Amino acid sequence: MTTRTTTPNPLADPPIPVQAKLAAAWTSFLFLYVYVDILAFYKPGTVSDILVGVVWQFDITQTWALTALSLLAIPIVMVMLSMALPARANRITNLVVASIQVPFAAFNAVGQVGKSWMYFYVVGVTLELLLLAFILRSAWTWPRTAPSATMPAMPTSRAAERAQQRT
Repeated sequence: MTTRTTTPNPLADPPIPVQAKLAAAWTSFLFLYVYVDILAFYKPGTVSDILVGVVWQFDITQTWALTALSLLAIPIVMVMLSMALPARANRITNLVVASIQVPFAAFNAVGQVGKSWMYFYVVGVTLELLLLAFILRSAWTWPRTAPSATMPAMPTSRAAERAQQRT
């Protein structure tokens, strides 16, 4: 005779608010975004090009730096907005910004096809795209609240509306 013992799971799995999931995903995206660029400094010739004022065939100017800062500020600000915006604005903002970031990230990978560090960039961009897909899915499937018991249900037809007015 065998007896089965079941050990209850001592760990709770509390629900995580959508805002926290989005902020964590944007933070992860931001780390990948930055570290791909930082690790690219180890690519032979990169630092010497930077020292003479060139990055990816672009002259290092104030305009270049302002553009780079602006692009980097997007995921930085999205971390805060994901926690601070009300649900509806939060959902829309995350859907729009992540949708815009997808082609931008993909473009970075396409630009590396056939180059010496292609696999490095493709892996980095693939991870970024997976995080953006998570952000889009989380924002798209944002839970809806059930109608409040204190609010009357919306009539579904004119006849139902008239019947409700008579009572």
